[in-house]
Amino acid sequence: MNRRLTPRGRERRRQLMDYAIERFAENGYHPTSVAEIVQGLGVGKGVFYWYFKSKEELFLEILRETQLDLRRAQQQAIEGVDDPVKRIEIGIRTTMRWSSEHAHLNRLVQFAATEERFLPALRKGQDVAIRDAMRHVKEGIERGEIRDTDPDYIAHAILGITAQLARVFLHERGQPWEQVADAAVTLVLDGILATDRSPVG
Repeated sequence: MNRRLTPRGRERRRQLMDYAIERFAENGYHPTSVAEIVQGLGVGKGVFYWYFKSKEELFLEILRETQLDLRRAQQQAIEGVDDPVKRIEIGIRTTMRWSSEHAHLNRLVQFAATEERFLPALRKGQDVAIRDAMRHVKEGIERGEIRDTDPDYIAHAILGITAQLARVFLHERGQPWEQVADAAVTLVLDGILATDRSPVG
């Protein structure tokens, strides 16, 4: 729902989202009701529906902001880095650290992947992530640092390896994010680097 909000309105909207994130992560999406959210904050349902049409719209906005926050963290981490291979490595490490620090949001993303109504939003975010990765991959291929393979395959492989290792080793097995990031970086770079790549100075 697009509304021009005052600073106080933005703060109230943020409070609704933050509390909903806590309830969704702890109890699950389906058991959590709008009534529970507003009661927890001590406001009426009218306040909720001023900012969101439904619980589904609220959840979609949480997904959108989650994907945006991760992308922002990645972009800040690689800012000023010239080497595309180094940007890929930093991007993987940033993803692992962010995922470790936001385990509650990861649970919501995992749930969203099981619900048909939320898949388009997830795919939209994933498409953006693929395009970001492809930009670095294409530059690496042009420089001769990354093997000359379809960059679309490589970008999907990078995201796939990172997501799977995060899900299993970070969130299910509780390993330190640095350890999982090291493994992901090694697997990705061993798979994509050109065999005759010259060392980067």
